[in-house]
Amino acid sequence: MQAVRIHRFGGPEVLKVETIEEPIPTGNEVVIRVLAASVNPADAKMREGKYPAVTDSELPYVLGRDVCGEIANIGDEVSSFLMGDEVFAFLSPENGGYEEFVVAKSSEITMKPKSLDPIDAAAVPLVGITAWQGLFDHGRLRAGQRLIIHGGAGGVGHFAIQLAKASGAWVATTVSGADKEFATSLGADQVIDYKTERFEDIVDPVDVVYDLIGGDTQDRSFQIVKSGGALISTLSEPDGDRAAKQNIRVGRYTAQPNGAQLQKIAELIDAGKIKVVVDSTFDLTQAAKAQETLKNKHVRGKIVLKVLG
Repeated sequence: MQAVRIHRFGGPEVLKVETIEEPIPTGNEVVIRVLAASVNPADAKMREGKYPAVTDSELPYVLGRDVCGEIANIGDEVSSFLMGDEVFAFLSPENGGYEEFVVAKSSEITMKPKSLDPIDAAAVPLVGITAWQGLFDHGRLRAGQRLIIHGGAGGVGHFAIQLAKASGAWVATTVSGADKEFATSLGADQVIDYKTERFEDIVDPVDVVYDLIGGDTQDRSFQIVKSGGALISTLSEPDGDRAAKQNIRVGRYTAQPNGAQLQKIAELIDAGKIKVVVDSTFDLTQAAKAQETLKNKHVRGKIVLKVLG
């Protein structure tokens, strides 16, 4: 089968299309015939050697964390899925999605949304689960609460807006001026152009800040969190001393694969409560170009690789 691997860390030029052996599942594993795989910022971090879970000892390494495809082989302990089932998954770091067949734990996968084709479905798992865990597991967001999302037009952000609205929360978000209409179409109640407006001056206090930007944006967010609220980030750990003085919870997290949560997200998609936005698609052999596009272009939604048709 074809796979895109790295043999050393570096820029997009280290991505190589190679022929390798198809995987064989054991125990609770399945093999997915990959129809599409998503491209995420985490892929570039892995490629550059900046992701702790991927070190020199893992090289050569296949990149990619989420896929959609069909089950092509099943381990002897798997009883909940059948050959040919259409599934999607957020993969553990030890398995990469930029390949034609990939091993996944049965606990990581679920049936793909019936309303989505494989390209759109592949765009969901990592960003959907990242947003779900940030909002509900770490942020403890509840119906009726107020939330601000920094970076609402990106992959995780556009999902977070929709998940929060589906849960009954009030949602503000910061985006560029060009994305204000897009964020509004996703359901955001208040949309702030971060280039021309200072959110801390125009947003009333919130229960949860969901930070996908970091830096100065994260620091300024302390000004608008209610006592007892939370500031949760995917990027850097917020100031714990400042949080203690203000009686707020803070945390930085890395999303973990979770098939049960992914199933809940699939149900929301099929119920019409969440729409998936794909910015552009590339062939598997264009993985390097896809990563360069994600880095250098203003991307609204997700970039997806077409693997097998």
